[in-house]
Amino acid sequence: MTGMQVSNDKRLKLVSGRAHPELAEQVASELGIDLLPVSAYDFANSEIYVRFEESIRGADVFILQSHPAPINKWLIEQLIMIDAAKRASAKRITAVAPYYPYARQDKKHQGREPISARLVADLFKTAGADRIMSVDLHAAQAQGFFDGPVDHLWAMPTLVEYVRTKVDPDNTAVVSPDAGRIKVAEQWGNRLGGVPLAFVHKTRDITRPNQATSNRVVGDVAGRTAVIVDDLIDTAGTICGAVRVVLEAGAKDVIVAATHGVLSDPAVERLHASGLRELVVTDTLPIEESKRFPELTILPIAPVLAKAIDAVFEDDSVAKIFDGDAG
Repeated sequence: MTGMQVSNDKRLKLVSGRAHPELAEQVASELGIDLLPVSAYDFANSEIYVRFEESIRGADVFILQSHPAPINKWLIEQLIMIDAAKRASAKRITAVAPYYPYARQDKKHQGREPISARLVADLFKTAGADRIMSVDLHAAQAQGFFDGPVDHLWAMPTLVEYVRTKVDPDNTAVVSPDAGRIKVAEQWGNRLGGVPLAFVHKTRDITRPNQATSNRVVGDVAGRTAVIVDDLIDTAGTICGAVRVVLEAGAKDVIVAATHGVLSDPAVERLHASGLRELVVTDTLPIEESKRFPELTILPIAPVLAKAIDAVFEDDSVAKIFDGDAG
């Protein structure tokens, strides 16, 4: 026999950034492990320092960081943690970004613009990430920006399971807030038992951020509970416009379901006054108490992340978590 036989036991290490430690703690609890101890702080000039407090040599390291405001700070912190793991001889590094930073800048609308989502993928790769794990990318094809495996997880099963308890399928319509998400609305409709679909005709000024106009509903929502589905809610202009035109079209009431509750000002005020019955989001991003209101329901995403992390660690299929709907 040539060479040397050594022990090669696999080790999983879960590391959390400072943006949303509660989510990482919930994921660790689902996995039945403790988070890796980390020292992280800001220098006086705002530079970030990170050090892992125990060895990760040869380990399968998952670095979980949410990306709320200030998004640039938390992105840099995650990149620094990836670099630290690479230099500490981690065997494999997975960047877990439940809400992918700069996801909406996934193409050029005008000349002389960046494709920032691609840049972020390059930054993850350069820092040392071997794979990326994220939930409900703004555009699924953004998976191709990263030169390596991307685990694109879905919150849809979690959201559908909850919404199903709140509606009568015989008196419900699923509504896409724009024409671009009709495919997702169709999947929602199938999961809710084949309910009819509609979409909101929307126009957007591409030269101004967070500016869109909802014009009319295409499809029949009269007398039905309208379930409006989207990937994220930022300032809530689009969603509140959709709620308005759906109610004007005769919907009985409106439930909005979205994966990422960004909720930048003045989202809370707009949503609370919009007339919706309920807003359902997951906790991919932290939602502080000041942004919570009576119509808001927050569902845990930790079980989905934990199952996917365990599948990657065990070299098992991630797709089977979603019944073949994601890979």
